[in-house]
Amino acid sequence: MMDAKVPVADKIPFEIEKHGDVRTDNYFWMRLSDEQKLSEVKDTQTQKVVNYLEEENAYFDAITNPTKNFQDNLFEEMKGRIKEDDASVPYKSNGYFYITRYEKGKQYPIYSRKKEHLEAKEEVLFDVNTMAKGFDYYQLGGLNVSPDNKLAVFATDTVSRRQYFLRIKNLETGEIYKDIIENTTGGSVWANDNKTIFYTKKDPVTLRSVKIFRHVLGTPASEDVEVYHEKDETFGTYVTKSKSKKYIIIGSYSTVSTEAQFLEADNPTGKFKLLQPRERDLEYNVSHYGDSFYILTNKDKATNFKLMKTPVSATEKENWTDVIPHREDTLLEDFLIFKDYLVLEERNNGLSKIRFKSWDDTEDYYLPFDEETYSVSVYANPEFNTQIIRYVYNSFTTPSSVIDFNMKSKEKDIKKEQEVLGGKFDKKNYISKRIWATARDGKKVPISLVYHKNTELNGETPVLQYSYGSYGYTIPDSFSTTRLSLLDRGFVYALAHIRGSEYLGRNWYEDGKMLNKKNTFYDFIDCSKFLIENNYTSSKHLYAMGGSAGGLLMGAIVNMNPELYNGIIAAVPFVDVVSTMIDESIPLTTGEYDEWGNPNDKIFYEYIKSYSPYDNVTQQDYPTLLVTTGFHDSQVQYWEPAKWVAKLRELKTDANLLLLHTNMETGHGGASGRFDSLKETARDYTFLLSLENKLVPIK
Repeated sequence: MMDAKVPVADKIPFEIEKHGDVRTDNYFWMRLSDEQKLSEVKDTQTQKVVNYLEEENAYFDAITNPTKNFQDNLFEEMKGRIKEDDASVPYKSNGYFYITRYEKGKQYPIYSRKKEHLEAKEEVLFDVNTMAKGFDYYQLGGLNVSPDNKLAVFATDTVSRRQYFLRIKNLETGEIYKDIIENTTGGSVWANDNKTIFYTKKDPVTLRSVKIFRHVLGTPASEDVEVYHEKDETFGTYVTKSKSKKYIIIGSYSTVSTEAQFLEADNPTGKFKLLQPRERDLEYNVSHYGDSFYILTNKDKATNFKLMKTPVSATEKENWTDVIPHREDTLLEDFLIFKDYLVLEERNNGLSKIRFKSWDDTEDYYLPFDEETYSVSVYANPEFNTQIIRYVYNSFTTPSSVIDFNMKSKEKDIKKEQEVLGGKFDKKNYISKRIWATARDGKKVPISLVYHKNTELNGETPVLQYSYGSYGYTIPDSFSTTRLSLLDRGFVYALAHIRGSEYLGRNWYEDGKMLNKKNTFYDFIDCSKFLIENNYTSSKHLYAMGGSAGGLLMGAIVNMNPELYNGIIAAVPFVDVVSTMIDESIPLTTGEYDEWGNPNDKIFYEYIKSYSPYDNVTQQDYPTLLVTTGFHDSQVQYWEPAKWVAKLRELKTDANLLLLHTNMETGHGGASGRFDSLKETARDYTFLLSLENKLVPIK
């Protein structure tokens, strides 16, 4: 370990001017284009960047080598809890039962189906293990079967940039057609003629979902017809099909505004009709039933959203009428339409609810749940004419269950309970609860906790505090087999539901974005202080972790209050916020203006600069840090964490470890194989457990 050479990055000053403010970026040289990254012949700059990243990886390997055996054992421990030859609960769609299954020892899923009944012969649609041979990364997605069940569109990504190739397979003969469509989002929609496909193309530089095309089977992709071009750079676009199968819908979206167009699926060459023109701060999502469109919307300042309907013949907002009115205390997250029931997914006081309302108004009730913290969501319900809805329930202490619920008789049928192998798991050995911290502005911030019943809560207790806090995304209080490896070694897992999520409603999100973004960081810090002040832990035993925008959170809190934490894991962290948000060529930038603010406006520039982790690294002590990234990341470019680590090495005044690990084969989501992904978790947990010297499970 003493021989490990700490990497030192070259400093090459590069000035960036905006609003008369000049920032000097000494590590701007680390930025490579996609062409440079993917080129087999490396130019001088590319080679220099790759060499630096490999030096960091070599340093990481040298430092962590003493824990390699434990890391391998931890991987086997976590793998040992997983049922390797597992299969999903079959779901029925258009006369077939569809199944996703895994075989023992294999990394990737096998997709299959059975006609009409589960005793029928299995048809293997795609064996991803075979397809992935020869690739370091392989992702199969976008599986979409034609209405006559004879063909399937599928999408592949072998680089991890989320730029998918679309291809078509004949499910009767096994032939894969020559049609190849490049640079798509991976999704597709069949028209009802079984030969026309609609799909979304990405801008090759910004990766913005920008155009919708129509492809006819057997014709070259070069002849595909562009049916829509989203020209507003702050919007993206997508295409989908109504559950009724009657309409193809093109959606356009930004952070604060949406728009939809629709076309009868029987008439694929027809002209799309605008449902409601886009307006600033008007959001809506649409579903079809009968002669109406049902619309989830924030119209009329419905902050927590409401459900409205409008005739298909008159879709402008003046014709919309309330179905489920707006409620100040309940966020309406989503809805599903069945022949006899409307199903609503709601959130009240942070907890998810499922509500059933019959169309004849004779029934209106909620599913009951007993635990204080839990996660529930509807799942795989493609059928329209059915009394059965499928949902998934789990909690911090309860493994996931797939449940079929009869909306009429209210009978439950548990189709599958997640198996935790290894013979050691008993949910009675774990405690979960919810506590509330008081933020500096008086707001109550919920924290969900889970820990082993034999773990004593005091100043010596290690706590891993996790959060995300952006885009309104709410991390569910869900079960994790891998997390047991921490809990069984005395760790408390604390999920902080900070502002920037929608845990406490839409206002909770609005109060953690744009010029309120610092509330996200303050909430996390104030939750940390609460845990310390109330003797759940101490700064010597408190750890923080977050990824992507949660990695930005890690970068901000470690600049603001580094003394609160003994160690931090920042995964694919968005830390160079100013430089990224002023560069419109970087993927996702223009579509993010209403999340972070547009730094072309001086007010937003100065606010973002005041918290941007890279711009606020200073000469002070920092805790031990593990930073991870992927070389092909399209969401947060690898150079952001790489530059951040280099600047931290330059300025920090402590002797604590600072580790950067770059997966040179993957992107934002990490490894594609289920076991390779597990190895990454074992790496992260080994980092935490080593800092605590908690390598042996508690009794």
